[in-house]
Amino acid sequence: MKKIVLFILMLVLVTGCNNNLMNTPTKQVEAMLNNYVTLDKKVLDDLDNTLLTETIMNNDQKDRYKNILKKQYQNLAYEIKNETIDGDKATVEVEIKVYDYYKINMASETYYNDNQDEFMDDDDTMDIVKYNDYKLDELDKAKDKVTYTLNLTLHKEDDKWVLDDLTDVEISKLHGLYAY
Repeated sequence: MKKIVLFILMLVLVTGCNNNLMNTPTKQVEAMLNNYVTLDKKVLDDLDNTLLTETIMNNDQKDRYKNILKKQYQNLAYEIKNETIDGDKATVEVEIKVYDYYKINMASETYYNDNQDEFMDDDDTMDIVKYNDYKLDELDKAKDKVTYTLNLTLHKEDDKWVLDDLTDVEISKLHGLYAY
């Protein structure tokens, strides 16, 4: 009987400690980044909502762009560098490595400026569809990666660490689009 009570007590302690081990700023950041890597439904829903506001791409191009960003998420590499806790606030410094889509966007723009005749329609006006297709083709070929640092902030709610909303800069870094 003593062994059963001792076993139950140990099980409760281990389970209780295990939940507490997951309640750290670093673990919350890791969970968020893993949601990107595993293409969690909420991450994909957020991506869909972002693409809804995209006005210069047609639906096929939006689908292609979504797949390009999904590839970005799945190939995201990260390393936690530091965790700083100050009362009910915390900052976790993370180094991420992502495809360098910013460099590709800049090269695509340069190519467009140097070869505008390739992107003109029959009326000698810019054909945005041609340009978008070109840029998406280039993004799809991405191989070079870039390293960014994120300083993600968290706060405590009911003794649980909660990640603050990502800033536009942090999102652009996750997408590999941050202008360095």
